[in-house]
This record gives sequence, structure tokens and C-alpha cells, in this order.
Amino acid sequence: MGYTKERVKLEKLLAKLNGVSIYIEKSLDVLLHTHEEYSHTIRILKNKEPEVFTSHYTEELQAIKLAKKTLKESDTDLAKEENFNAYKEVITTALKKTINAALAIV
Repeated sequence: MGYTKERVKLEKLLAKLNGVSIYIEKSLDVLLHTHEEYSHTIRILKNKEPEVFTSHYTEELQAIKLAKKTLKESDTDLAKEENFNAYKEVITTALKKTINAALAIV
């Protein structure tokens, strides 16, 4: 019951990502905002239920940070596009896993 608010936030973030498809400044802003919101929300969930969400906090968040770093270090347009898609996929996967974990608690 206490996880519904955070789960709904995550579901809204996941819905926002559906509109992101190509590497442009606006799409990158959406990914960066989603990353920030996920980071904040997973921290809240980890503090409420550490046994369930600590692994998400450490593993999923670390994977997102690594994908962001890889995108930032991209040299060519092709590499940026590929790394942008990878960054989006990592965030999407993390959101889905965390939503499923929150649903499993109920």
C-alpha cells in the first residue's frame, strides 16, 4: 500500500519513454529527467523496504549511470544514436523490474 505512490511515478516515467525514439536534444532531456526521477524514487523505496529494493538501487542504478557515461563519451553520430538507444533500454528495463518488485510486495 505504501508503494503505490512510487509505483505510479515509475509507471508514468515508463509511459513517457514510449515517445522517445531518436537522439535529439528533447529526447535526451526526457531520458535525463527519467534517470533523475528513477534515482530519487528508488532511493525512497530502498529506504522503505531495503530487503527488496537495495539490489535495484545498486545494480539497476549503476547500469543506468554506466549507460549515461557511455553515451556522453560517444564520438560519432552513429555511436551516439546506438548509445542513446542502449541508455533508453537500460532505463526501461530498470523501471519495469522495479515496478514488478513493487507489485510483488502488495
